[in-house]
Amino acid sequence: MPTFTTKDGTQIFYKDWGSGQPIVFHHGWPLSSDDWDTQMLFFLSNGYRVIAHDRRGHGRSTQTGTGNEMDTYAADMIELADALDLKDAVHIGHSTGGGEVARYVARSKKGRVAKAVLIGAVPPIMLKTPNNPGGLPLEVFDGFRAALAANRAQFYVDVPTGPFYGFNRPGAKISQGVINNWWRQGMIGGAKAQYDCIKAFSETDFTEDLKAIDVPVLVMHGDDDQIVPIADSAELSIKLLKHGTLKIYPGFPHGMCTTHADVINPDLLAFVKG
Repeated sequence: MPTFTTKDGTQIFYKDWGSGQPIVFHHGWPLSSDDWDTQMLFFLSNGYRVIAHDRRGHGRSTQTGTGNEMDTYAADMIELADALDLKDAVHIGHSTGGGEVARYVARSKKGRVAKAVLIGAVPPIMLKTPNNPGGLPLEVFDGFRAALAANRAQFYVDVPTGPFYGFNRPGAKISQGVINNWWRQGMIGGAKAQYDCIKAFSETDFTEDLKAIDVPVLVMHGDDDQIVPIADSAELSIKLLKHGTLKIYPGFPHGMCTTHADVINPDLLAFVKG
């Protein structure tokens, strides 16, 4: 398996297929690069080089006890982009991965990034604060931490079975395979890193990152996202981006890249080509 070792000795697992303009995928919590399989195969078949890594502490990367926060996640990506010599890459991030993309792109070296996409992404900030009154209260994320610490295996069944893919909605077409795959990805990661990452995705303020991004950014969000509510994420992020485009998907859930890949993939391709 291809791995890259960071300056602090963390081994980052990654996939790197094909040739052409690089498309780099950043996964959500608590998943792995496998969550992008459908998109990677789609872009590979359309003549692109596709790359996806397991964030430190997640998937097949080192189960780190430290560094499980956004500054280090972005620093890991800077090192990986240097090692792979990525030029004019398009970075696509879902959920927590969208936060990672925002921080990385804001800090990336000149010529490394051509465009970015934020899908169901956590920026600007999820947590309710005096400056972000529409955010989710700390108790919500404390509940995530308590559930993970008490019975991670059951928690990782409950999330995909319910709100993540909208399988709790009337008439939803439920896929047991999708639920099982979510659980599988979550359980191969490290409990400590995933516990720490809850703070990273909920409390990190990406306001200044979004303002600093100079490349075109597509913001994609389902208006029935029960994990990252659109009103306090995409609808605020678009106001902070210099070159942003917002695309809202009526009725789509948080995990729409999986449940509605037939819609999302062509829209991604159109943005990359545009």
